[in-house]
Amino acid sequence: MDLTIRDKVLDLSPPKIMGILNVTPDSFSDGGAFNETDAAMQHIAEMVAEGADIIDVGGESTRPGSDPVAAEEESNRVIPILERAIPAYPDTFFSVDTTKYTVAEEALKLGAHFINDVSGMQKEPRLANLCAEYEAGYILMHSQGDPKTMQQDPTYDDVVNDLYLFFKEQVEAAQAKGVERLIIDPGIGFGKTLQHNTALIRELKSFQSLDCPILVGASRKSMIGEILNDRTVDDRLIGTIAVHYHALINGANIIRVHDVKEARDSLAVFNALSAK
Repeated sequence: MDLTIRDKVLDLSPPKIMGILNVTPDSFSDGGAFNETDAAMQHIAEMVAEGADIIDVGGESTRPGSDPVAAEEESNRVIPILERAIPAYPDTFFSVDTTKYTVAEEALKLGAHFINDVSGMQKEPRLANLCAEYEAGYILMHSQGDPKTMQQDPTYDDVVNDLYLFFKEQVEAAQAKGVERLIIDPGIGFGKTLQHNTALIRELKSFQSLDCPILVGASRKSMIGEILNDRTVDDRLIGTIAVHYHALINGANIIRVHDVKEARDSLAVFNALSAK
């Protein structure tokens, strides 16, 4: 499966690794670590060297309970990094994790390849129009509620079927706006209990009939901490690899990770064992 994103081809066979770059003071795992542009550039260099195919840059924390950030502040965090990073790494794809039109537009003007919309076109539908205009990729993620309240009482009739219907409707809506490069993400931890998250990973193949690549991001998330008896964020690496490996077996095309080197090793093993 190939996606032509702007002037580049992303071959999703075998699966690819998206490295996370949070340029925020309050992200749940690495908040404050890469706020300065030089520190962010160094981390990008490390992730690229370790095997990241895509770098996902986010300027607003979406951890449970987090407060929203004004568009100007988010732009001030993200845009200076993209200005340096995109020309510095011409073989790497860059994604921007945002729900704001102005931030997405600035990023796409600089040459960003994806907009990663955690609201799944529910908050700012015009993001799809932007991606169509720039021939960029659109990552359509499911979330129930907003980050401030999403984990208070998430409920579904049937989480897998509910998400399937959501994606079917939103994919058709995005395509009607001219988007041709769509990736779907079930949004592990975004308005979901442990039982919801495990069901989605277990039944990931249910979404393949939508004919969109599937991204899974479970890196260091609370579901792993719960499974491992309240394990802290910094001690969830092995759990992360296990969840992502299971997602790969069930059809994930991209895994979104903090720990690129370890993900690359795991993916190399997966590819070797999957070869025919």
